[in-house]
Amino acid sequence: MAAIVSISLVSGCGLLGDEGSDEAGPIVVGTTSAPSTLDPAAAWDGSWELFRNIYQTLLSYPNGATTPQPDAAESCKFTDSSSRVYRCELREGLKFSNGDPIDAKAVKYSIDRIKKINAETGPAGLLGSLDSVVTSGDREVTFKLNKSDATFPFVLATPGMSLVDPDDYPADALRKDSGIVGSGPYRLESYDEGKQAVLARNGNYEGFADRKNDAVTIRYFQDSGEMLKALRAGDIDITYQGLAADDIVALETKGGENEGIQLVEGAGSNINYLVFNPKDPWSDKLAVRRAVAQVVDRDAIAHKVYKDTVDPLYSMVPTGLTGHTTGFFDDFGDPDPDKARKILTNAGITETVPLTLWYTTDRYGSDTALEFKELKRQLEGSGLFEVTLKSRPWNTYVVGYQKGEYPVFGRGWAPDFPDADNFIAPFVGEQNALGTPYPVKEITDVLLPRSREESDRANVVKDFEDAQQILVDEARLLPLWQGKQYLAVDEDLSGAERSLDPSTIMMVWELSRKTSW
Repeated sequence: MAAIVSISLVSGCGLLGDEGSDEAGPIVVGTTSAPSTLDPAAAWDGSWELFRNIYQTLLSYPNGATTPQPDAAESCKFTDSSSRVYRCELREGLKFSNGDPIDAKAVKYSIDRIKKINAETGPAGLLGSLDSVVTSGDREVTFKLNKSDATFPFVLATPGMSLVDPDDYPADALRKDSGIVGSGPYRLESYDEGKQAVLARNGNYEGFADRKNDAVTIRYFQDSGEMLKALRAGDIDITYQGLAADDIVALETKGGENEGIQLVEGAGSNINYLVFNPKDPWSDKLAVRRAVAQVVDRDAIAHKVYKDTVDPLYSMVPTGLTGHTTGFFDDFGDPDPDKARKILTNAGITETVPLTLWYTTDRYGSDTALEFKELKRQLEGSGLFEVTLKSRPWNTYVVGYQKGEYPVFGRGWAPDFPDADNFIAPFVGEQNALGTPYPVKEITDVLLPRSREESDRANVVKDFEDAQQILVDEARLLPLWQGKQYLAVDEDLSGAERSLDPSTIMMVWELSRKTSW
């Protein structure tokens, strides 16, 4: 029978056995989450999972840390009392994987480049508070902010702020080839888009990561069943993203083909939600959005589709973070088609509402298709909606929603950093992570700026509660469920329980093979 190991994202005890060498070849990680790009200036998505291991950031999360700590930087701090001037000093002797030096100018180049390119799919939206980057000598970098922002260190710790070599990345355009020049724990030896990334130890790396292996290959799967089959066959050593609910249940309860596989379970803060695009005439109607919110049965999705491997979610801010509320349940209560019908008729809508719901076929695992079939069943079962389902693979799906092509679409969100701010700010404003402008001045101009003045995040609960209530009232974003983290691990592999950072990105350097029992 597959064993279940419960873990914390912050700490954990090692699995039985000693950490070993790579005599059996590289450790192989399987995932359904393939990068959409290799250029940090173009990625505000799951591409970060690869970036964390190949690129380096000024700050990051050493094992056990829940707040950003120096990585490429030797030290960083605010130098004023209003959280508007943030200064970092680099480690001495830093080099990129190709041997080029990393100095203050390279840091400035990397951050300025993100803002200058301002890619639709990129992380420029995280730099809204940044006014300028100033260097002094080879090692000192100062970030001058246009407003108080206590969350800025968290932004610098995201893989979106990865440092790149000015000689290999154009200042005003994205890099087009399939290469990477970074300064992270590994270098990219080869990349076959949608299939695999081959990583080898970066001999020039200087940072906090204590690498337990010399090489890792990441294999990308279109289907979670194929990924689990590869694990059972010994073709991969561990699964990361994308295990289907049925697979998790099978791993919990069956022996035989699961012999030698452990299921590692950890708390998660990733969420899944629907986005309503106001460019669509039906999605633009508040009554339609609120009627959908009144009909959707989150418990049924969590139980029927995901076999209780996820929890119903009633706010964009997940359980476990300071400021979490249950606003959608408080306002809408249990699913009720009669109440939904009243919402529509009070707005003068008496005809059946046509809606087209889009989802990605691969990014979040095979259960996504089942989830959207269940949503269609629920909405049409109310007698109020006629639903068309459409889907695309992640690479093309991203392009579509960034262009505003989808009336209603599904997204998942794993946090850039563990703070309620990061479950609200990325989705609002003219430029956001969804490519769907959502101007809401009370949040962007009042609540978020005020909360960012406060370094003690326990003191910003009221602002986040107010922001969540606005999101409930407008129902432009409809939270569905909060996930848990499940890793299926070959019993000969060690370090899985230490491998997830606070954003649940896998730090593959923690993985190693055991040499004895």
